[in-house]
Amino acid sequence: MHLLFFLVAAVVALGNPFPASAQAPAGASQSLDSIIPVRGFCVGAPRPDGVDSFVRFINDVLAPKKVNTLFVLIDYHYQFKSHPELADTLALSNADVKKIVKVCAQHKIRIIPQIDMLGHQGWEEHPNKLLLVYPQFDETPWVKNPVKYVWPNADNLYCRSYCPLYPGIHDVLFAVIDEICDAFESTAFHAGMDEIFYLGERQCPRCGGKDPAELFAGEVQAIHDHLAQKGRELWIWGDRLIDGKTTGIGMWEASYNNTYRAVDLIPKDVVICDWHYERPDQTAVYFAMKGFRVVTCPWRMSQPGVIQVDDMVRFRNSSTAEMKPRFLGIVETTWSSSQSFINGYYGIGPKRPGQKDAAWQCFKDVFQRIDSLGN
Repeated sequence: MHLLFFLVAAVVALGNPFPASAQAPAGASQSLDSIIPVRGFCVGAPRPDGVDSFVRFINDVLAPKKVNTLFVLIDYHYQFKSHPELADTLALSNADVKKIVKVCAQHKIRIIPQIDMLGHQGWEEHPNKLLLVYPQFDETPWVKNPVKYVWPNADNLYCRSYCPLYPGIHDVLFAVIDEICDAFESTAFHAGMDEIFYLGERQCPRCGGKDPAELFAGEVQAIHDHLAQKGRELWIWGDRLIDGKTTGIGMWEASYNNTYRAVDLIPKDVVICDWHYERPDQTAVYFAMKGFRVVTCPWRMSQPGVIQVDDMVRFRNSSTAEMKPRFLGIVETTWSSSQSFINGYYGIGPKRPGQKDAAWQCFKDVFQRIDSLGN
């Protein structure tokens, strides 16, 4: 049955998409944890000279706003001992990380570090540290870096992917995953896995001709099973599991290269981070109906972000006993360095000409709405 049917049927079953009664009923005695269990914040790891500023921000802003989950986009900005060759510039030391761990523990904030797996192995024409050190892992080594990057382009180059079937690649990846999870003392790991445009390329001697959905699911399964050995959860972005053509959601927030069928092939205890930034598409319902726990992730537009908060609460209030626990909550994304976000939050520095929307304003509005639910 098509995804679109699931979405329409689910939304109809749950009622009016934007009711005024999305918050807890008047007079109800509910804790914020029961209304919206996950209240998250996603941001780039600080530079070493910005760790103290980040710690203050956690203490002064995130904790008072009742953030209880922190995604730290670390990638290779860490001084790895297992693979020191992968330590990128401005890498955090273990002592730096422990400062973040300490303040989060004081405020009962769960840390989930992220290293991008499969896709996002770099940015536009710039490969990341993994492919610079191990160029043999590249899924598309025949795609040459342009002198000047533009999109769209003939090679469909956005961000590179690694080849999930390259011999020995997981020996490297699992070592750095384990090390970063140990450093952050985390019980979960975020593997990214969003916006993957290169997968199952016909010129790849290992992946060519294989089903992209099976390749994607196989990589999710491999990472999941490795994490499970130490009792850790796997979290991923959800866009590659949505049929972008049937839904009309498109090639960025959903898949055009047939990875979406992997939604029926991956373990159900993977947590899905369902991101929609300009329109509050209610695909969280789809993931919950498929048996996954899901968080909804806004970014820089306050209006859809606030609607997404209300939607999440309504889904929990209107669902069956089986479905309700799958709607976990909200994670505000930022897609900037921590210091850039902090500066914007406090109004430090000039505003870009023509700038209307900003992640820090969305964060303020989203968490003001969440705070009103608890009151």
